[in-house]
Parts: sequence; C-alpha cells; structure tokens
Amino acid sequence: MDANKMEDTEKLIAKWFESWETGNYKDIPVTDDFKHTSPYGTIAGKDAYLALVAANENKFLGHTFKIHDALYGETTACVRYTGKRGDFSLDVSEWYKTDGNRIREIISYYNIEGEGEIQL
Repeated sequence: MDANKMEDTEKLIAKWFESWETGNYKDIPVTDDFKHTSPYGTIAGKDAYLALVAANENKFLGHTFKIHDALYGETTACVRYTGKRGDFSLDVSEWYKTDGNRIREIISYYNIEGEGEIQL
C-alpha cells in the first residue's frame, strides 16, 4: 500500500468532519455522483444530498465529533465516532470510498435511540 495515498485519505476524511463541525457543509469534499447510505435509505447525488441537508439544517448542524477508531486505505476508510449536540449523542460507524481528493460514497451504521430498538 502507498503510505502517501493513505495519508491523503486520512486528510480527506478529516476535512469532511471539519466541514460539518464548522457548519460549512456546502464545501464538503464529495463527488458530483456522491452516494450516502444510512438506516434511512440512500441519497444519490451531491445536489440531492446538499438539498436534504439545507432543508434540515437544524438536524445536521451544530455537532461535535469524537473519533474513536479509524482505518485508512488508499481509496477507503472506516471511522467509528460519536457525534454530539447538546444532550443528543449518536454513535456511528461509517465506511468511506474515495475518488481522488473527493469522497464518492459513505455507508453509515447507527441507531437513533427510540427508533427500532430491541428491548432487553
């Protein structure tokens, strides 16, 4: 594996998180054909993704992130983190697929408390 490419992937993912923490989501480093898959479904296309965020800024913005674990490859990454905003906390694991200096795809795994929980 190319250590420089792995470092580039790490910097790209750091820029993704920085864009969200600063509220500068319109500058997220994604491709035009970006795809985001979460427990809510798949959003295809950068424009569709940004439109969804713009319509729901109150849910997307204002978070801080604590990275717990991360693995970086030449064109992929996996990050486990906690996002917090006020009393709200969300544990997330995400797979990233990159294309040059942009993120092409994210697959997110998380559960929002009270939604589809298994009661023990």
